[in-house]
Amino acid sequence: MPTAKTPSPSAAARAKTRATAASKRSTTAPKRTVTASKSSSTAERAMLIPVGAALIARERVLAGVNEVLANYNSTSKATAQLRKFERRGATARNRFEREVRKTRVRVERELRQRRRDGEELAERVQERILSLV
Repeated sequence: MPTAKTPSPSAAARAKTRATAASKRSTTAPKRTVTASKSSSTAERAMLIPVGAALIARERVLAGVNEVLANYNSTSKATAQLRKFERRGATARNRFEREVRKTRVRVERELRQRRRDGEELAERVQERILSLV
């Protein structure tokens, strides 16, 4: 019958090292779990953000449609809105025309001033030339 061999001192040291390494691995396992849950949390956020944005956009569109329906659900309301738009357009046109007139007047004034300055300069140059000759 073969007898069980007793482990040598170096084999006992290797077994102890293996046991220590295994216990270290078991203490690091929760860290991997934390990292895995963090990754799944990040993935979940990456999925939830566009869904939330789409829902908010949908709500805003529905609010706008409901507002338009409320403003145009009868002929009198629609007519009132059209008059309001017409007044707003007329105001914008008048403001633009007024700004154009102001700009034209300013440019014409500057042009007259520069023309006068140029004529005066030409006269002075002509007088100086005549005085030198």
